[in-house]
Amino acid sequence: MKPRDVKTAPWRMKYLEGPPPSGCFICDALAATPGPDNLVLVKTLRTAVMLNRFPYNNGHIMIVPVHHAAAVRDLDPPTRAQLMEWTAAAESILAEVYRPDGFNIGMNIGAAAGAGLASHLHIHMMPRWSGDTNFMTTVADVRVVPERLPDTWERLASRFQSAGEAFRE
Repeated sequence: MKPRDVKTAPWRMKYLEGPPPSGCFICDALAATPGPDNLVLVKTLRTAVMLNRFPYNNGHIMIVPVHHAAAVRDLDPPTRAQLMEWTAAAESILAEVYRPDGFNIGMNIGAAAGAGLASHLHIHMMPRWSGDTNFMTTVADVRVVPERLPDTWERLASRFQSAGEAFRE
């Protein structure tokens, strides 16, 4: 293999080698002012949108309730409604910015369902492009995400903050 053929994702080593996180990384991120350090794009009284620290694709976001809850049934109706409204708004924003061919949108409720953080529910939204699952994923179990997280935050923050005005209470 020639050196130019090697794809690396060195930022993932901190996650792979580090100790498992204690507490709730979502609550920790939401405790601070939204910004590139905590990856929070926008926060309102009930909900927030943040980048996934270990994305599968460019623009991989999470839509989260501000209230720490493990299941949809644990949220009040206005928060449940706002999560879905943010999902629609995020789909529009990501479609405009990244021009994907489609989206994966979903939740994993509980550890048995694959939730990496089972105690604080969150909706994942990932832009997808035809052919984005190529040989790297199949052969090397590696994803190549070409955009750095700070660049993604800069690209999306103002759009999400503008959209967030509709959710201010």
